[in-house]
Amino acid sequence: MAYDEVAAERVRKLLAGRSDVFEQMLMGCLCFMVRGHMCCAVSGRRAQLVRVGPDAPASVLGEPHCAPVEMRGRVMTGYVRVAPEGYETAAGLKKWVMRAVDFVATLPKRAKKAAKKTKAKAAKPRKK
Repeated sequence: MAYDEVAAERVRKLLAGRSDVFEQMLMGCLCFMVRGHMCCAVSGRRAQLVRVGPDAPASVLGEPHCAPVEMRGRVMTGYVRVAPEGYETAAGLKKWVMRAVDFVATLPKRAKKAAKKTKAKAAKPRKK
């Protein structure tokens, strides 16, 4: 599934001044990793996934255009889904992205994982 490229570019601009950001495709979304942790993600479903932490107040879910994240029937604790109306303005997007950045800043820094190297399988001789 493709992600919302316009929303992704807006998030990139907000995080552009940071040296600890990289992007990674996960769960069909373009995830923005900060300090080695998933911070927020842009999906093709016209929504943004925002990491607010497991101890975020329940009032966060009461905010307009915000809902719990459910994947395969399970609610993902510590994450919320924000509808496009919640981040259509620059201020709205900044509020949600900075919430995620603030939470991730409380976590210990993790190094970016190196890409896995695949070993070529040796050809097995055929049995006759």
